[in-house]
Amino acid sequence: MKVSVVICTYAMDRYDVFSECVDSVLSQTYASLEVVILVDGNEPVFERVQNDYGALENVVLHCNDENQGISYSRTRGAEIATGDVVAFIDDDAVAEPDWVAELARVYEETDALAVGGHVAPDWVTEKPDFFPAEFYWLVGCDERGMGEHMEELRNTYGSNISFRREVFLNVGGYDENTGRHGDRHIQAHEAPVCIRISNKYGRGVIYNTDAVVHHKLFDYRGDFRWLVFRSFWQGYSKRIMDLLLPEAKGDKSEYLQQLMFGFVLLRLKCLVADPSVPKVKQLVTIFVFTAAVGFGYLYGLIDVDRSWLTVGQDIAAGDQKS
Repeated sequence: MKVSVVICTYAMDRYDVFSECVDSVLSQTYASLEVVILVDGNEPVFERVQNDYGALENVVLHCNDENQGISYSRTRGAEIATGDVVAFIDDDAVAEPDWVAELARVYEETDALAVGGHVAPDWVTEKPDFFPAEFYWLVGCDERGMGEHMEELRNTYGSNISFRREVFLNVGGYDENTGRHGDRHIQAHEAPVCIRISNKYGRGVIYNTDAVVHHKLFDYRGDFRWLVFRSFWQGYSKRIMDLLLPEAKGDKSEYLQQLMFGFVLLRLKCLVADPSVPKVKQLVTIFVFTAAVGFGYLYGLIDVDRSWLTVGQDIAAGDQKS
């Protein structure tokens, strides 16, 4: 089974981090490997990529004519790829040597259509003491309660997810309406494509916690204001998801129940035994982030315009035809 790993990048100021990502993928123990590097409309970066990796036999390079965003770029990368399976990793993550082998093992041993792995936080700076493990999803890492090993989930995160290439392309790949839109940060990337796969084929994503990548978290990802802002736009994104894929609505209530009636209650009990300052900060932060998500969702109810409704109708019409 051939696996194609797609790595998308665009900025020169993070080239060293991107190179570390590429080198970790090139060092995989899995033999039948193709690496697709896609530069999103930045010619100077593409020229440097060509100089560094263009001579390698198992590397395919492509540069978009203009900046198209991560969703377009990942789908384009999958179209260019020739593997049976297409895997995605963020350009600021580093894969463990057996990452691809662990993803491929699940496909070889089961009838899985999509396989994801564990995204571990790699703090480049000191981890802020207020950051609760329940909200690691804000920074693209696996949160507390994410799932059990080999459990079938709705989706895993973009820095560690893979699909049978034919299945991924059959459902249209990533939705180009997600990602950054001007000053709006529509965060839903993996969920829509995974939901379309589930709707069409009746199966979710197998979560193999032995397939590990380490996602670098820089200073700004530990900034409280940035995280509140991120929480707000996550809430807004959930409203977009409701319009694009109404069947995804149930995940919010399940998450809130687990958070409030599971983890929060457990934290309160722990505070009685050990009322340390970091634990108090983390508990307060849970409520602040949850409120920010809620405000973002409410803002989405008011702000989402007819263009998003049209998008949702077009996608629904497309799904009915397919």
